[in-house]
Amino acid sequence: MRYSSITDRLADLGSEKWALHIRARQMQSEGADVIQLTIGEPDMPADPSLLAEAQRAMNAGRYRYSNGRGEPSVVSALTARYARRRADVTAENVLCFPGTQTALFTVMLGLVEAGDGVLVGDPHYATYEGVVQSTGAHRVTVPLKPEHGFHMQAADLEKAITPKCRVLLLNTPHNPTGAVLTAREIAEIGEVCRKHDLWIVCDEVYEELIFDTTFASPFDNPDLAERTIVVSSISKSHAAPGFRSGWAVGPVEFASRLLPVSETMLFGVQPFIADMTAYALTHEIGTSAAMRGSFKARADLIVEHLSNVPGVTPLPPEAGMFILLDVAGTGLTGEAFAWALLEQERVAVMPGSSFGQHAAPYVRMSLTVPEEAIIEACRRIADLAILLVSRRERRA
Repeated sequence: MRYSSITDRLADLGSEKWALHIRARQMQSEGADVIQLTIGEPDMPADPSLLAEAQRAMNAGRYRYSNGRGEPSVVSALTARYARRRADVTAENVLCFPGTQTALFTVMLGLVEAGDGVLVGDPHYATYEGVVQSTGAHRVTVPLKPEHGFHMQAADLEKAITPKCRVLLLNTPHNPTGAVLTAREIAEIGEVCRKHDLWIVCDEVYEELIFDTTFASPFDNPDLAERTIVVSSISKSHAAPGFRSGWAVGPVEFASRLLPVSETMLFGVQPFIADMTAYALTHEIGTSAAMRGSFKARADLIVEHLSNVPGVTPLPPEAGMFILLDVAGTGLTGEAFAWALLEQERVAVMPGSSFGQHAAPYVRMSLTVPEEAIIEACRRIADLAILLVSRRERRA
């Protein structure tokens, strides 16, 4: 039987990137004492008020068909949220989706096609490659260099641009590095995008999880308004990933043209989840603040416990729920180190290679477990690193 070309383009870009995570879960189910530090699933529960609102909406019969743009309750809440950032935002700028991933997929489907190029910082989130290739477009990587704190540099973006490029897929705060772009950096990047007539699609899902710096966005720059689309959700900010509630906000013409694409694919989100999302966006809920403090403390703990371990260098994040470790000093790639760590020390981390070519020397640790588990994971990581470095020295 025959299949479409999308199945070939995505053949190696699905769950294979999460092979170590899947193996770790299997080991846990078989009784192994595995510390799971792979995926970004908050360990804090969603606020009870959100669950109560979802239940209230269901009891009120809010489980029927929706419309393509989104339920009025959540569209209104999103309009108010983004109008505080830029005064010209109306309901016609907003589209609702089941999570950031669906929003990003649909947005990219509406902007590029076969032969087009999409500029993506490397390292990058694991699904970005698939999102780009699903459209038939190709990824054009922009190196995010550790000497710049993994902040994209306008000069590096300029060098990477080809005549085929149509979109810059930006992510700030960034996964997996935790980098947060400054307003000045965004303005410089935006100027390059204006020069080359590029769309800017900005994934801002970690906006509420910044530690000690200030959030900035191309969406807030009036000079970039005609070319900027934001995607986000309540998955991280409100510890509600399973509810799958996200959105895209961009120019009115963009939203109008993308609406039939969205309607063809899913025709609306669940009304009771939309009501819960509207409640989340219009009430003061302490989930984000609590997670910020917790994730920052856990990142600091990892830095404290691993900074003097031979072969391992922790790279402190500015935001988010992850930290990168440079493990090149052990003599192994991030991929090899991650598998050795799982098999020998029962700690599951993500290989850097899941996040692009430039992430190969790293592993990514999730900050979504209690501090005692973080400390124990650091002890096991140190044991493996010391063993590998001593073996390397003996061979030398």
